[in-house]
Amino acid sequence: MLPESTNGTGGTSGGGLAVPMAWLCAEYLADEVLRTAALVAPGSLEYRAGLQALALTVHLSEHTDSAGAGAGRPYGAGGSGGGRDAPVRIEALLHRTAHDRPWTSWVEERLEERRRAEGEGPDLALALTAWQRLRDTWVRAADLDGPSTGGSGAVPEVPVTVDEQDQVWLPAWKLGLPLAHLSLYLC
Repeated sequence: MLPESTNGTGGTSGGGLAVPMAWLCAEYLADEVLRTAALVAPGSLEYRAGLQALALTVHLSEHTDSAGAGAGRPYGAGGSGGGRDAPVRIEALLHRTAHDRPWTSWVEERLEERRRAEGEGPDLALALTAWQRLRDTWVRAADLDGPSTGGSGAVPEVPVTVDEQDQVWLPAWKLGLPLAHLSLYLC
């Protein structure tokens, strides 16, 4: 199936509706991963943030693996090797969503690359909307970064635990990205 369907009209110039299949596949996969991990209740704000962060990561990771048989397809969407490529793909997603990775700058760069390469389309529109929601929605949650190191940047010798009573305002992606990462790890 092509990334966008036009309901049999042969193209969007015939008045057909372009269906954002690539985004819908990425969102479906993200939903399956989050439901399988069962870390938060579906429908909660945390779940929605994790869903959008993971769907955005999956969607923007498409087409970057040009070597495999499943290149250009969403993770888990098949290919001649069946599920053989899945561990590599999950590893790539785990790497991309890891705490020490520059996820926000990667998202913005990939969105801009997509806009230049493919123009405005329904998949890009939904990805941009998800990114805007993740960036502009703020949630009150436990301070996931923990207490500061005093500005020195030195890593404390004793592991610092997160005090769930110490809550701060965070952009939704800061809550959704660790949830997405942990969900991927558990699946």
